[in-house]
Parts: sequence; structure tokens; C-alpha cells
Amino acid sequence: MNRIPGDRHSGPTRRALLTAGAGAALAAGCARGGASGAPAATPSGAATPTAAAGGITPGAMTLFKDPAYNFNGLLALGASGAGAAEVGEVLTAVNAINGAGVTAQTYVKTFRALGDQLLKAPPGAPADGQTKRFRALRAAQYYGQALFFVLGSDDPGSEEQLYKAGRGAWDIFCDLCDPAPVKANVPYGSTPLPVWFFRPDTSNTPRPTVILTNGSDGQNVDMWTYGVPAALDRGWNALVYDGPGQGQLLFVDQVVFTPTWEKVVTPLVDWLSARPDVDPDRIALTGLSMAGDLAPRAAAFETRIAALVAMPGCLEPWLGFPPEIRQILTPDKQETNDIWNKEVVPELPPDAADVMKKRFEPFSVPAMLEARRGKLFTDFYTPATRIQALSITDVVGRIKAPTLVLDYEGEQFYPGQPRRMYDALTSPKDYLKLTAAEGAQLHCSPMAPQLHCEVVFDWLQKTLPDR
Repeated sequence: MNRIPGDRHSGPTRRALLTAGAGAALAAGCARGGASGAPAATPSGAATPTAAAGGITPGAMTLFKDPAYNFNGLLALGASGAGAAEVGEVLTAVNAINGAGVTAQTYVKTFRALGDQLLKAPPGAPADGQTKRFRALRAAQYYGQALFFVLGSDDPGSEEQLYKAGRGAWDIFCDLCDPAPVKANVPYGSTPLPVWFFRPDTSNTPRPTVILTNGSDGQNVDMWTYGVPAALDRGWNALVYDGPGQGQLLFVDQVVFTPTWEKVVTPLVDWLSARPDVDPDRIALTGLSMAGDLAPRAAAFETRIAALVAMPGCLEPWLGFPPEIRQILTPDKQETNDIWNKEVVPELPPDAADVMKKRFEPFSVPAMLEARRGKLFTDFYTPATRIQALSITDVVGRIKAPTLVLDYEGEQFYPGQPRRMYDALTSPKDYLKLTAAEGAQLHCSPMAPQLHCEVVFDWLQKTLPDR
């Protein structure tokens, strides 16, 4: 496992490092859920061997030679076990994209068309409710795949429309569930949080409940794959929600991430605690990907959280960016933006620029709107300082809830951070690393979400047993 090196350097000029190094690191790819646009970087800024085809994803695990596209493709393939994808559909799309040449345009076009197709009637007899339900779930997955790369496509302005297509498919799926999840808007500042509350049945039996927290660019369908069925099968409730910088709040309401995530989670706990079908003493909180930082931050202040899972543990999302990007940020806004606009942007390769558009949009509305116009943002300082502000190194010791910290072999975004979180915790704690021997390598175990859920929910059951 490679740690990201420090910011200080000697030898090559700053310009050489910022342009060549940052471009190489960013162009290596970005993946859904992480804060970085690149795999773990070597001092030169090049991708580590484990991120390349034939390394940590050998043989049939390499769908695309580019690690960014490969990671996202593996996420779709892994979702098949939860009904949120179909192996044949994903592999057919992969073949089509490889045949046409792997670009953001071919990726977006192929997966968007697949989502459109699934919202139509299947071949043969008319679709019944169950067929419509799971076709809509798979459509939500494929729209999410397209959404991730749309800013690098020929039609970046379709981002909001593409998000709404995926959200529409998700809502069709939810409406056809039995029982259908309770939909609500939980108060949060001037923009309420949309929530979907899944229950095993409609009785008012008080049950343990898990709040499933998404990362920086996942969609609701990912929370289905990484928790809802596992919760329901064990008699738990599961709450899915969009927070600032996510889903509806980002793409429609234009609300970016906040470092005070407890202000997001506390209203959710209030809403859950008022329900007769929730056991208020058994409310757990999970955080997937960058939410491995957000959820622990919330648990440090929201004391009603009875158990916490960080997947993976993350203390400083800013360290998920290559050092060549981090060193652009200085204490002075004007100096920072001058470096960005005069030294970096003119030399940044187009694919690296697309990565930066995607990585910075959840932290800056102007950056998102510029990206939708096919332009790169000019204010680097503001979103960069917002990402830097997500550090929880000074509050993780406040967490009182029992905590499970997950880590992954080949973790390409936050290497070393899960162990750092585990060591900093003072609450009852467990650490578990999922490995390539189990097919569970890489950030969030994209090929093994079922195993991932088994590990998480076995631990939750042990930590919050039936009463």
C-alpha cells in the first residue's frame, strides 16, 4: 500500500510538477465515491502499478484498461448481486464501449441508452410490477454510471437532466417496493433533505435502524447495493437520504458539502426517533467512501448514534488528492488562483481538466455551473479550502459509539487513513481489512458488495443485539 507523499519537494520547478505531475496523476482516472481524481501517487505523480490493468484487478477483473472507467464498471458489475445491475447488460455495455473506443462520450452514451431501454417494456409478455421494479433499479444504476462521466462528454449541460432521469428511475423502483419506503423531506436549513425510509413491514414494531450515508458522488442506488436489502433481511429499517453535496441537493438545489455533518444527521435522528417503528436506542450510522469522514464527524457530536461504521475510515479527504494538486493551495486566495489559472490550467490535459470539474463540483456551485458549460472553474481556492475543512483529526477522539473501521487492499483514495482513524479512536472499536484473496480489494470493495454487507451487518447485529 502506498501512502501519498508530503507536499514538500525539491528538484523540479513548481511549474513542472504542477503541470506534468498533476496532469499525469489526474489523467490516471477518478472513481465514484472518492475525493481524488487519481489512484495513489508515487513521488513523480504517476499511478502506482496496483492501479493499472493486470495489477490489483487481474484478468477478467480488468474491464477497461483505464483505472477510472474500470473502477466504475466494476461497481456496476458488483451491484448485480443486489439486483441493481445485470451481468450480461454490464458486460455487453463494456464490450460496446471498448469497441467504440473508451471515452467519456462513449461511456455516457452507452449507459444512458441502457437506462432508457430498461424503462421501456421488456421483450415478450407485458411487464408485471416486479419486472418494472427491478428494471427501474437497474436503469437508476446505468444512469448513475453515465452521470459520473457526463461533464467530460460532448453534452456536459445535460448533467441535471441525467441526474433527474436516474432519480426518476429510483423513485419508480421505490414506489413498486412492498412495502414502499416512506418518502419525506426532513427539515435542514432552507433546503430539506429528501429521505426514503425502508421497513421490513408496516407494523409499528420498534426496530433497529441504520442511516446509510453516501459519499461524494454516489447515487441512491448505491445505498441499495451497500445496505438496504441487507438491513431488511435482518429485520432492520434503513434510511437513505441526500445530504448537502449529494443527489438532489447538489444537482438541483445547488447546495454543496458542509464540514459540520452532525447538522445533517441530527435532524435525521430527530425524525427517526419520533417514529413508533424505530428503536431510538438502536440507531446506527454508516458512511461509504468519503462519508467515511462525514459519518464519524456526525457521530463525534450526535450522541444518539449507537454504532458507527466507516467504509473506509477517512480523516482528511484533502489528502485524497495528488500532492501536485494540494500544493496549489496557499494561504492567500489571489496567489492560489493565480497559480491555478496562469501556471496549471494552460498546461492541464483535457482529461485531467474533466477530472477536476467532477471532483470540485460538489464543493462549488460556480465550478459546477461552469463545468456544465464545458468550462473549467477559475476559483480553485474556495472549493479547495472547503475540502480541506472536512478534516476530522481534531474531533475523532470525541466519538463514543462503538465503531467499525473498514479498510481495503489496494485502497486507492485514502491509503493509510483507515488505520490512522482506528488508532485515534477512544471508543470501543474494531478494524477490518477486506482483501484481494476475497475478491474484495479496492475502495469500497466494488466487486464484493454482498461480502461487504455481510461484514458490516454481522458487526452491527453483534454490537446492537436484539432485546
